[in-house]
Amino acid sequence: MGNTPLGWGARNGDEKVVKRLLAQDDIDPNEPDNRGQTPLSWAALNGHEGVVKMLLGRGDIDPNVADDFCRTPLWFAVSDGHQGVVKMLLERDDTLPNKADNRDRTPLLLAASDGHEEVVKMLLERDDTDPNWFDQYNETPLWLAASEGHEGVVKMLLARDDIDLVPRNAIFGGSPLEMAAARGHEEVVKLLLERDGIQPNKPDSFGKTPLWYAAGSGYEGVVKALLARDDVSIDMPGGDHWMPLSWAATNGHKGVVKLLLHQDGFNTGVPGEVGKNPLLLAAQSGHKELVKILLELGIDPDSPDECGRTPLSKAAENGYEEVVKILLGWANVNPDKPDKDGQSPLWWAAHNGHEAVVRSLLEQEGVSNSKPNQYGQTPLTIATSQGHEGVISLLQPLADTSHRNT
Repeated sequence: MGNTPLGWGARNGDEKVVKRLLAQDDIDPNEPDNRGQTPLSWAALNGHEGVVKMLLGRGDIDPNVADDFCRTPLWFAVSDGHQGVVKMLLERDDTLPNKADNRDRTPLLLAASDGHEEVVKMLLERDDTDPNWFDQYNETPLWLAASEGHEGVVKMLLARDDIDLVPRNAIFGGSPLEMAAARGHEEVVKLLLERDGIQPNKPDSFGKTPLWYAAGSGYEGVVKALLARDDVSIDMPGGDHWMPLSWAATNGHKGVVKLLLHQDGFNTGVPGEVGKNPLLLAAQSGHKELVKILLELGIDPDSPDECGRTPLSKAAENGYEEVVKILLGWANVNPDKPDKDGQSPLWWAAHNGHEAVVRSLLEQEGVSNSKPNQYGQTPLTIATSQGHEGVISLLQPLADTSHRNT
């Protein structure tokens, strides 16, 4: 590896060996190994404070020599959270706190990402530390600390007047608030919302807001904190036009759905853009308790999506028998309502072979067992083409009776 005796002694923390070697006139304390790591870098990486102190006591030591990946002794000490070593290095005026590695990560970025509060504090006490430095992905210390949920680090960074509150991540365009909300870091979200200048409705590159992410993941505490703001919009759709309510509904997050539906100004008659009806989404995902909640809150049980599909149609298609029974027991539900292709809930249940759902639908008054879609396929013919023998046995006698009566 090209290590010198001094390099080995420093790496292993052998203070007696290091002291004896440093006493020699022909020893170069900055001589690197084959990867560019100096004795000081090795001692800093492994947290050998005694060795670091001896090396820094040399007048010819350079504390900023970087290895082949541009990592300095300070970088190494911070990467493993060696507070004592960091303190000794930062006490030197010639130590460069902003010297970044080959991925543009400074010591502060590392410390913020890992949540090393004492190290962050020491770095921020240096006037020449840049708190808004960003790496190759445009991730700043605040962005990293917020995304990892490090409350103490976020608090220290927010205490600075020169901190950038809305840095954008180059790949996803997400702000610190959005990252904290998306990962459910409730206390970090609250800290960020207390600062003037935060933009809680600003979407990322996909058009999705902090509320959208928190609602979709079911983080009730985060949703509640965001909704406490007067400037948070509950009906701002994501990049796919799904509202926060619709995203919460499809994932079955009852608590979040209740929070959103009880906001002033929410119109249950306009459940979502491009047909993203929260009731339909809950039904198609089989969330029966949420379906009950939405029905009780006044969502139209027959409201179709852009293809004419109703909540009953979606539940029938996916075989959610309990959801189908709940919907069939609700007033004003049309059990035979076709979509734009003329396919009824019974047709969809037959298509996918859901016998229990087919049986429940056939028990309803007004359900036609022989109504074809626009391509001439009846529930029986589609079940036959799919080979669903159980459904065929339910529909065949009815078809024969209908034929004889005709």
